[in-house]
Amino acid sequence: MLKAGDTLIIRAHGAPPAVYEQARSLGLLLEDATCPYVKRIHTIVSKAASEGRKVFIAGKPQHPEVVGICGWVGEGAVVLQSEEDARMAPFAQYAALVAQTTLPEETFLQIRDMLRKRCGDLAVYNTICDTTRARQSEAVRIAKQSSRMFVLGSKTSENTRKLYELCIKHCILTENIEHIDKLLLDKLPSDDIIGIVAGASTPDRMIREVLQVMSEQEKTTIETIEAAAPAEDVVVPQEPQVTEETAAAEATVEAAPEAAPKAEEETVEAKAEAEVIPAQKEKKAPKKKAESDESNEFAEAFEKTMTRIHNGQVLQGTVISIVDGEVFVNIGYKSDGVIPAGEFSSDPDSKPEALFHEGDLIDVEVTKVNDGEGNVLLSRKNVESKKLWDELLSQENIEEQIFDAVGKEVVKGGIIADISGIRAFVPASHVSVKYIENLSEFIGKPMKLKVLEVDRQRKRIVASHKQVLLAEAAAEKREKWEALVVGSKVNGIVRRIADFGAFVDIGGIDGLVHVTDAAWGRVKHPSDVFTIGQEIEVLILNVDVEKERVSLGYKQLQPKPWMLAGEKYPIGSIVEGKVVRIVPFGAFVALESTIDGLIHISQVSVHRIAKVEDELKVGDVVRCKVLEVNPEAKRISLSRKEALLEEDPELAERLRAEKAERDRQYAERQEQRTQQREVQTQQRATRDAAPRTERPSNGEQDRRDASRSTDRRRRNNEDGDYELPPVEEAKTSLASLFEGLNVDDK
Repeated sequence: MLKAGDTLIIRAHGAPPAVYEQARSLGLLLEDATCPYVKRIHTIVSKAASEGRKVFIAGKPQHPEVVGICGWVGEGAVVLQSEEDARMAPFAQYAALVAQTTLPEETFLQIRDMLRKRCGDLAVYNTICDTTRARQSEAVRIAKQSSRMFVLGSKTSENTRKLYELCIKHCILTENIEHIDKLLLDKLPSDDIIGIVAGASTPDRMIREVLQVMSEQEKTTIETIEAAAPAEDVVVPQEPQVTEETAAAEATVEAAPEAAPKAEEETVEAKAEAEVIPAQKEKKAPKKKAESDESNEFAEAFEKTMTRIHNGQVLQGTVISIVDGEVFVNIGYKSDGVIPAGEFSSDPDSKPEALFHEGDLIDVEVTKVNDGEGNVLLSRKNVESKKLWDELLSQENIEEQIFDAVGKEVVKGGIIADISGIRAFVPASHVSVKYIENLSEFIGKPMKLKVLEVDRQRKRIVASHKQVLLAEAAAEKREKWEALVVGSKVNGIVRRIADFGAFVDIGGIDGLVHVTDAAWGRVKHPSDVFTIGQEIEVLILNVDVEKERVSLGYKQLQPKPWMLAGEKYPIGSIVEGKVVRIVPFGAFVALESTIDGLIHISQVSVHRIAKVEDELKVGDVVRCKVLEVNPEAKRISLSRKEALLEEDPELAERLRAEKAERDRQYAERQEQRTQQREVQTQQRATRDAAPRTERPSNGEQDRRDASRSTDRRRRNNEDGDYELPPVEEAKTSLASLFEGLNVDDK
């Protein structure tokens, strides 16, 4: 907040009277920097308003200059921005028209013509600034002659924006340059005619900086307008030539009068005349003394001393001598040039004595015209760098290429690498795919770099070694994926085990062996089959390149269980298994997850049983003897009885004794039966031979038949394990049984 005694500066756009009154009431000191053209408008509108005229202002309502003018009018000022605004303006018998000083004249004339139709008595004051009018006129002229236009100044400046609009009507390649970094001359063709204009508010330093940047371009011809520059810094070729670029540069000077005041122009012209006059005298002097060869040589030498050089100029000289790594060069100037050891080459191992000798031609760049001792400092390294830089930038798609480089030095935030003599910055985050604590380990080592960013204006390159490593890894991975063939066998290492399977590394790619492909039988958990670090051979079942998934099979390369059943369970061997199922004819015993054997009911126990459940139940672990193996039919016959007998000799001996006793008893019974049959045969023969005097009764005959049938069944019984009770002979007939029965009793 300003207080009494402070200074208030009114800017060039001016201010309303209220600002002046408030400043005086606060005791502020006023410094009025209002443009004289604007003050003239204030006077015109104040007078017109006092005469009762309707004041129309052609301009932008928000522009500070227009705001100030409205304040001097008071109430009733009408701001017209376009012809359409004038068409809608209220009718006025007495009116006055003024214009914003930076308004395009075309717009002002359109508004004026329309108001004349809307007003009775219209006083027109063309208050457009002559300087603005001249600048816009010159901008149009230059735009018509140029193939490309640069308008220097802020895009928020009304004056600069109007210049841009005028230029783009006549030169389609018009750009509004707000900062010197946006001026990329390297991309422009060498035959372009470039026109440059600047807005009224553009700082002089920006104009001078643009001219300096253009002068540093070898393909650009431009005249320096800095009056304070020493004569040695001004380029004056011995045979100047006028080019299209020179015409564009001259047009630039005309289009920016603020950047080149008349005093500077007069100074430049005076200097040019001062340089031309001695040159003309030098040309005439040798003619007057043509008779003397010595005079001619002196004149030629004198002409060479008048040669002008400037910083950044590339010259071709002759090597005079090489002393302590410094190269002295004759560049045809009044002083010899010196190439310091550090400016000879970007390669620190390069030796001048090995590359050049006295009398050799050498290309150099002027780095300093006078080092304070009368010597011209030169650089061969800069010339090499420019050539390499041009060669590098001439390549297409430089950001997509890979360059061989060597790490040179560690700097803040990364390292500096050398790409064929060009320094490139590699950020620490792009040196490797992993964090590197000590960057010095990359110094002196070759590396491959990919260009990330190229600053053509500052000639800087930002590159990445990490991107190359990632690209190589991706390419290697892609090759590995392409090499995967479904159905092929590969070796791998188990890296991780999960509930659903095992992950196997097959050469940089992880594949999954699902739990169902781990073994032929049922697997509760993959850890039952695999261990971490185990080397296995697997079969590629499926490859999904897009999702980067590989399905592997382990059991497919393992023999099926039944194929080895004959070897694992030979006939006669004792095996152990768990009862998994019981059926009426036997029990199934699981020898392994995929192989079951059958114990027939007759082989379940050493004794005869009616049901398998009487001896076994599901879940019992039993030992059995292999009786038969049929891999094709996937059948194995087992005997628990044989295993029990083989493993318990006492039981086997007891059973053998019991069996022998049964066999003996059976033999005795057989012998008795044989004897009985013989006796019966004899009795039958005797009975048949006797006379049949009387026929037996029916009851007696039935008893005899029953007796014969019983004897016949006993004789046919082949089972010696059962003892049949003796058959008693019946003495009573059926008739005797019914003797006391009275059928009449009811």
